[in-house]
Amino acid sequence: MTIIVQKYGGTSVANPDKILAAAGRAIRASQEGHQVVMVVSAMGKNTDMLVELARQINQRPSARELDMLLSTGEQVSAALMAMAIDSLGHRAVSLTGSQIGIQTDSTHTKARIISISTKRIEQLLSEGQIVIAAGFQGIDENYDITTLGRGGSDTTAVALAAVLGAVRCEIYTDVDGIYTTDPNILSSAQRMPQVSYDEMLELASLGAGVMHSRSIEFAKKYAVPIQVRSSLVDGPGTLIRKIPADLSKAVCGAVLAEDEALVTLAGVPDIPGSSSEIFSQIASQKITVDMIIQNVGKKGQTGLSFTVPRDELEMTLGVIEQVRGTLQIKKVSHSTDVSKVSVVGSGMAYQPGVAKKMFRSISDADINVLMITTSQIKISVLVRRSDAPRALEAVHQTFELDTPVENGSSNPVEPPPPRAEEERADVVDRLRGMEDLVIDDISLDTDQSRITLERVPDQPGIAALVFERVASAGIVVDMIVQSHLDQDGLANISFTIPRADLVACQDLCQQIAEQLPCQGISNSPQAAKLSVSGIGLRSHTGVARRMFQALGSGGINVELTNTSEARVNVIVAAEQGDLALSVVKAAFADITAR
Repeated sequence: MTIIVQKYGGTSVANPDKILAAAGRAIRASQEGHQVVMVVSAMGKNTDMLVELARQINQRPSARELDMLLSTGEQVSAALMAMAIDSLGHRAVSLTGSQIGIQTDSTHTKARIISISTKRIEQLLSEGQIVIAAGFQGIDENYDITTLGRGGSDTTAVALAAVLGAVRCEIYTDVDGIYTTDPNILSSAQRMPQVSYDEMLELASLGAGVMHSRSIEFAKKYAVPIQVRSSLVDGPGTLIRKIPADLSKAVCGAVLAEDEALVTLAGVPDIPGSSSEIFSQIASQKITVDMIIQNVGKKGQTGLSFTVPRDELEMTLGVIEQVRGTLQIKKVSHSTDVSKVSVVGSGMAYQPGVAKKMFRSISDADINVLMITTSQIKISVLVRRSDAPRALEAVHQTFELDTPVENGSSNPVEPPPPRAEEERADVVDRLRGMEDLVIDDISLDTDQSRITLERVPDQPGIAALVFERVASAGIVVDMIVQSHLDQDGLANISFTIPRADLVACQDLCQQIAEQLPCQGISNSPQAAKLSVSGIGLRSHTGVARRMFQALGSGGINVELTNTSEARVNVIVAAEQGDLALSVVKAAFADITAR
């Protein structure tokens, strides 16, 4: 028999009627011949209520006691769900994370799963029981209850689907799938029948709230098909799987991340090891860094800008203050008046002109771009917070994301053949350390040149002008990095191109510079792009730190940096490319793709 894992979020189990409806759905799946495992979240706003209750007792409760308290919400839901199934004439049993055998580390409130025992669940399923698992929780080596942090029930569900070899993991929520953008912001948003793991990783990390990126990392690592469906109405939902549904469409979704904070460091010594020192200290506090942009150095100094979640800004500034004196950073500034607008799509790796199209749409809306960073399947711009909704609407319309998507096939793949017991044991063993970081590629591209338009004026349309002109000349752009405005309101726009196009692009940029005007053009004729890609780069905050530390130890200076959910890119001098590749590979030698 095939196994299906069904996860029900807080809104889907918010009251007795909804619990009974979910119970009925699980029973139907069982009657269709599946073995069913349900993962439940706490009812409605129960977790928020428990947090508030804790704060009334103690403004700074210990993380261990907070885990003890918060884990009770899921246990209530699990017990009530088992009672509901029993009342409908079927057999069910509820289990806590520790009863299942979900072993985690000891990082309270945001623990990572180390391993999951399948013995008890498999025994109960073989007896014809529907198993209800309390999501969001596990147990550490000291038998203390731990919780998995934001999106923890999703993580529990996908992890169980992975170790049990489930045919799919169904995520039931209050929306009927993944949309091209947040329908609460834009009513023209359309449901996507399918989306790839990589696309969903980027969308989730950028703020698409339906699923958390950590659960998608699991799904990608262990090839678990996920179907996001509504618990309120029947429908196909959205299937998240390995292969993109349609590469002919450059962009599949657009996301607005409003809770951003920008930190800018000016006058950072342009020497090997500076970035390493900064991001080592930030990573030590488990702070999640998103956009990282490093300017091209000049007169021995460079600028570094990055974004962090707004609620982690105060902690970040504290860390920076500790390293400021050591590195002799001249100025530290920050802003919470920023939001990030991004477009995502696997198709943009195969279609030219996506960047110029995005920048033109924002320019036509008379919106100024503060920063730019790109990856193979994502373009992100930082804009003023008040401009963000209009910027989102502009790009959503430009890429025709408001057009209904052809439904296509939303049915999950055919179930795999049953595994022999010996093979199942091998799979479970392989999944030990299942939340470990996986690095699947470290590569070096030495066929790059870097061009920088220096101190470009602060006005809408500059990026659109530059990249429309470059695209019209048939020049393919790879990395794009626009720095944050300096104290004079000017910014650098840097980008990389094939080395063969350098002369033509240099002449073109000279014309653009005279038209703007900007204060100069610089280039690195022989630049090397070093890339580290894998699964877990965002949730493991030390990836950039480890990379920069290795480069700094090797005496290698970084010219440019940009990041995405699945990749960190740096530009170094071509003559140092081979050495850079060697030291970074050595730094990640203990992490191998599973």
